[in-house]
Amino acid sequence: MKRSAFIAATAAIAGSCTLARPVHAQDDPAVSSQVQALRVLLGSGRVQTIDAQTFLYEGRRYRGTAAVLPGTGQVVSTVPVEQYLYSVVSREMPRSWPSESLQAQAILARTYVLQRSNPNRGYDLVPSQADQVYTGMDAEAPQTSAAVDATAGQALRFGAGFASIAYSSCCGGHTESSAEAWGGKPLPYLSGVACDYCKDSSWYRWTQTVNASALRSTLGNQADAVGDLQSISLDSPDSSGRARFWIFTGSAGTARVRASDVRRLAGSRVLPSLLVSSVQLQPSGDALVQGAGLGHGVGFCQWGARGLAKTGGDGAAILAYYFPGTSVGTV
Repeated sequence: MKRSAFIAATAAIAGSCTLARPVHAQDDPAVSSQVQALRVLLGSGRVQTIDAQTFLYEGRRYRGTAAVLPGTGQVVSTVPVEQYLYSVVSREMPRSWPSESLQAQAILARTYVLQRSNPNRGYDLVPSQADQVYTGMDAEAPQTSAAVDATAGQALRFGAGFASIAYSSCCGGHTESSAEAWGGKPLPYLSGVACDYCKDSSWYRWTQTVNASALRSTLGNQADAVGDLQSISLDSPDSSGRARFWIFTGSAGTARVRASDVRRLAGSRVLPSLLVSSVQLQPSGDALVQGAGLGHGVGFCQWGARGLAKTGGDGAAILAYYFPGTSVGTV
């Protein structure tokens, strides 16, 4: 989820500019640290020491220590897991939301982290949506830090191991199967569930316009075979209501294009999700698209968690709803 930028730390914070020590791929913080820790690849930038437990990177304060990945010049932070989560939970979910939803988010974020330690690589995570959004101490808030503390050491489990974690902003009424979305072996706890709890999201229902040039670009090398576009329809939907293909009909022929490719080429800001209910071609050549949800829709629906919390559900109950068959256990 996108969040507004947080104010960077100012030059009033004391510290001397230092060259971070090298870090080597075999240094697994889960082994070398006194507490459970991980390595976050921050990027190439300026490091300034504040004290033994905090530093500045590109004007932002971070917990932990900084090091340079040999041969790359890139900065890696080694940070205790719980302190990392103080920033992540605040960036991934609004601090004003019910504490139960924040606690569910904290458990998921912790579970995600615990599956990513890789001693054969120089880092475990990146601080963006490719993993989880992490921007250091200035993102922290009392409400989200309290959620992390209240769930300390808790993770989502399936059988003897950790559950695979996925979450997005708003499912639009039904979460998606991981196998349908991304392929791979179906997971019983990620097969999709109905969700009536995310209706407060502004993206629960939406209408967007895809311009004519974007539509043509989605056809790629099939554009000439289709000819002048006359209509667009949707393939039969899967159990979550998401169609896997868009069908383009023109003066010269028909083309089936994967819905995921249409969204990728049109842009995720133009098509917020794949849960599309109708596509109407306009006289201008643009398409008026009606749909629901924001994001991939697999697993945990963040707006749905907010809604469930408002009905009285606690963090464990919320997670059990979106990941049926899993349980919350200690690390």
